[in-house]
Parts: sequence; structure tokens; C-alpha cells
Amino acid sequence: MIPTEITLHQQSRMLEIAFNEGSRFKLPFEFLRVNSPSAEVRGHGPGQETLQVGKRNVLLVDVEPAGSYAVKLIFDDGHDSGLYTWEYLYELGKYQDAIWHDYLGKLEAAGASRD
Repeated sequence: MIPTEITLHQQSRMLEIAFNEGSRFKLPFEFLRVNSPSAEVRGHGPGQETLQVGKRNVLLVDVEPAGSYAVKLIFDDGHDSGLYTWEYLYELGKYQDAIWHDYLGKLEAAGASRD
């Protein structure tokens, strides 16, 4: 998968991405932030993930290219590590509902909040 278009929508807080095979996804900033591929969020192995809380109002302030295979997303909470590969962004878009449902379940189980 290769993106043909990446658009930052600040007002609706969405990153819109279109791929060469015809898919188009709108990914909320909060969704992208809590699913960052960084070691800070994912850990260095299974079971080392860090649940991200309080990210409902996070803003995506910049999208920087990282070679020809990924982008680096820079958020207003200072988070800017982790490269979002084209494949990872495609998976986030394709499985967005299930990933979001899983995240909300983890928040609830931890007694944590999006705010």
C-alpha cells in the first residue's frame, strides 16, 4: 500500500489518508496518538505496553515524511517518536473500529479516562 494523499484536518481533528488501491480512511488524532507505534507506548515486548490516557483533545501539529515508507507524527503533548509506516496506517484504518473498541475496554478496565 502506498498513500496517494494525506490531508490534515485540524478543525475535525482527523488525518485523512487515501491509498493507491482505492481505500480512504479518516483517523482521529486521539486514535493515532493512543496507537502510536513508539516504544514509549508499545514497550519493547509483549506485556510492556503503556496505556495512553487523557488524550481526547490532543492535536496533531505536524506530519513529517520519513523516507518513502512512513511519516512521523508530531503531537501537541510533545509526543513525536514512532514512525507510522504506510502498512501500519492502512491497518489502523482498516481495523479502526475493533482497535478503538479494544482501547476503550482497556481504559474501562484500568478505571482510566480519555480526558
